[in-house]
Amino acid sequence: MPRPKTKEALISLSVAKFEKLISFIDALTPEEQNTAFPADMLSRGISDVLAHLHHWHLFILEWYEIGMSGAKPNMPAEGYTWKDLPALNNVIWEKYKNTSLKDAKKMLDISFEKVQLLIGQHSDEELFEKKRYSWTGSTSLAAYLISATSSHYDWGLKLIKRALKTANKAS
Repeated sequence: MPRPKTKEALISLSVAKFEKLISFIDALTPEEQNTAFPADMLSRGISDVLAHLHHWHLFILEWYEIGMSGAKPNMPAEGYTWKDLPALNNVIWEKYKNTSLKDAKKMLDISFEKVQLLIGQHSDEELFEKKRYSWTGSTSLAAYLISATSSHYDWGLKLIKRALKTANKAS
């Protein structure tokens, strides 16, 4: 699918990729859903991936709130630069590492809905015009939303599939 260029396409792709991810997980057996990922992966299971996606939803919601108030949000997070993503993602993993799959799904559902509401309140121009908001720098609000939604759901699905394939080969 091409990169969205309208609000309708942004919502449609976000929802489609989210549903594809969740449908894939729901179609797995309980054993598969709780398969431990290979030790060389930061995420140790599906619940970790979903919690990671949830936390990145929280980031975009926080950046938006701070940015729209006229302040400059700490992106990606206070004390971290974009070059520090592996360390930041490890902090996220530590925070949620004991979260059940059921709870991770519930958190992700709630934050997904909040992001969808945020998208829905904007026009195409507000979403896709570059440099419209000072806090988004040289890019658009939509670029951040695409990264935190459809692109990230694709990443999560690919990671889960790769981890399950690797785990199945090992057993």
